[in-house]
Amino acid sequence: MSTATAPATENTVTLAKVGQPAPDFNMPSTKNLETLAENVKLSDYKGKWLVLLFYPLDFTFVCPTELIHFSDALEDFQGIGAEVLGISTDSVHSHRAWLKTPQDKNGIEGVKYPIASDVGGKLAKAYNILVEESNIALRGLFIINPEGILQYSVIHDLNIGRSVE
Repeated sequence: MSTATAPATENTVTLAKVGQPAPDFNMPSTKNLETLAENVKLSDYKGKWLVLLFYPLDFTFVCPTELIHFSDALEDFQGIGAEVLGISTDSVHSHRAWLKTPQDKNGIEGVKYPIASDVGGKLAKAYNILVEESNIALRGLFIINPEGILQYSVIHDLNIGRSVE
């Protein structure tokens, strides 16, 4: 019986594991809401704690409430050296439309942290939360330390929201 492993290919996905380096990423984002020309990368957060906040889809029922609550607490996160990054498999164009939609119309206008676009689901797959049949992410919350090591992982089903506290 051979114990040799196949060489990694570009299609190989390294799964995220607590206590191990977080999967690297470089994704389109809403960091510049007008041009959508500024990607977000894991290296942008080196030296800070990072809260990755995966959610299923823009313009859905539970998402606005939790994303807004995380935005309302952003100063508290930043006060302890942490940043927040929202992520879904929607396009940055959809993210921008949602960010420009007033909250009373099911939008998230006023959210203060960037939202990244994982259109192909590559990062969601690395965090083992991709629902492949529909190419959407489960609700995952992951905390990465300033050295890039995944410290915390919690995953909820699609219709279960999260508390900021």
